[in-house]
Amino acid sequence: MLSRLMSSSIRSLDRECNCTVRLLDDSEYTCTIQRDAKGQYLFDLICHHLNLLEKDYFGIRYVDPDKQRHWLEFTKSIAKQMKSQPPFTMCLRVKFYPPDPAALKEEITRYLVFLQVKRDLYHGRLLCKTSDAALLAAYILQAEIGDYDPGKHPEGYSSKFQFFPKHSEKLERRIADIHKTELIGQSPETSELNFLQKAQMLETYGVDPHPCKDVSGNPAFLAFTPFGFTVLQGNRRVHFLKWDEVTKLKFEAKTFHIYANQKEDKKIILTYFAPTPEACKHLWKCGVENQAFYKLEKSSQVRTVSSSNLFFKGSRFRYSGKVAKEVMEQSAKIKRDPPEIHRAGMVPSRSCPSITHGPRLTSVPRTRRRAVHISIMEGLESLRDSAHSTPVRSVSHGDSFMSSRGHMADGSEASTSAVISDEAYSPSDSVLPTPVAEHGMEMPLARHLNGAPCSIDEEKESQAGASKEGQLADYASGKRALRMVRSRQSPASDVEELNKFVLSVLRLFLVTIGLLFALLLLLIMLTESDLDIAFLRDIRKTPEFQQFHFEYFCPLRRWFACKLRWMGGFLISK
Repeated sequence: MLSRLMSSSIRSLDRECNCTVRLLDDSEYTCTIQRDAKGQYLFDLICHHLNLLEKDYFGIRYVDPDKQRHWLEFTKSIAKQMKSQPPFTMCLRVKFYPPDPAALKEEITRYLVFLQVKRDLYHGRLLCKTSDAALLAAYILQAEIGDYDPGKHPEGYSSKFQFFPKHSEKLERRIADIHKTELIGQSPETSELNFLQKAQMLETYGVDPHPCKDVSGNPAFLAFTPFGFTVLQGNRRVHFLKWDEVTKLKFEAKTFHIYANQKEDKKIILTYFAPTPEACKHLWKCGVENQAFYKLEKSSQVRTVSSSNLFFKGSRFRYSGKVAKEVMEQSAKIKRDPPEIHRAGMVPSRSCPSITHGPRLTSVPRTRRRAVHISIMEGLESLRDSAHSTPVRSVSHGDSFMSSRGHMADGSEASTSAVISDEAYSPSDSVLPTPVAEHGMEMPLARHLNGAPCSIDEEKESQAGASKEGQLADYASGKRALRMVRSRQSPASDVEELNKFVLSVLRLFLVTIGLLFALLLLLIMLTESDLDIAFLRDIRKTPEFQQFHFEYFCPLRRWFACKLRWMGGFLISK
């Protein structure tokens, strides 16, 4: 009896597994689930734990053993997606950024989005000029510690908080000045909303960067935002396509294609190359989901999408959630008392262990500060002030961004592009949605000094010389790293490519054989029927058909008739 109880308990344990989900405030939620539980079950548990109703903006992200990031699919088993042994570790993140954070119904939702955008700023995914950076950091400071109090906040208190990968003393003083003078009396809720409205006006709001290369081998970051598809390359946003203009997304192995129609029926095809086939598939799936979420009017309009034009080849995927318009309509129906929010204190994020929180760059000579990539870039200086004067919605936001024409079908380069920074856009490696290879992955290469994605224009008198020196150093190191990347070949990748090619040929062969067999059966049925058509009469008169009819078809038909009569009699006798 005891042995049976023990064996049954062991079997029940084998059917269960532990999951740890890291939340946006870096706390952890641990639960036990069945091995066959689907992603929706775990997501509902987390949303119940957070008392979150506007949950369609969020998703669960995990990393597979090959260091490739994925979004957990809610319609599939968790254990089958993880490709690893339990316990499972995942993260709750914003998957679809709200086009207008002020339109969110509940404060708990805005707070979670605030945590995500604050994380984006900290990791270098959200770019801004120095004045915007100081204001955003001051909003965070006001939301975290409240009004300035000389008794509690001594001189230099803002330097104890980590808003960006690295700080400068000048930026810290500006943050403290704004916090002391301009934000007095703002509640945490107001500061968080003001922060989101300011961040929403930046070109990189909602950017989840995917590292790729263009057809010339130059590094680039591809991203899907609430307003469309964007490409960041070096210090420029070289392409922006509104969701209404994007017509199709395709991928084949490492190659990713974007098809779009712009004004005057101008057709555009953009081609980029991902580091691995898995990264390219992840990029494609993210694009399909974002396009469905932001572009469609109803979830009933969602269709299964194929990565190839041939039905027997490529991957098939279907977005399974609600679309943005339905989410907004559903949020408007929420009627409950606002849930209590437990705001966490400001601590360095654990999700980015690769960032070194070094000292401020006070000991660096003034002539070198420009070349040493401090923390925040003058990225949006070139954009018109009118594009940032008021909070914008998805339509006007997309219109204000649209300055890049993109590649034409023949591969010609764009005539214009928007400068977003004085330095290359390079968010920290540990937060990229695709793996950072251990052998020198093909990434933007101007990151060798301190990993910071941006810089501050502090010293006007030293700008020209130091800027030129830093650019030459970055250019030389970038070329060396790019040559090293190109010189390495991956045997495993070549074998994988060969296996996929053989599988594609085998699929084509099997489908061809199946179609020929179906056509043969159709021809036999037509010739043996009573249809009086000229070409069928000609076929019936041929000696080959006569031989087939009397030697094969008629005996086979009699055999089938005999078997059917026997089965009918057997069933009737019962």
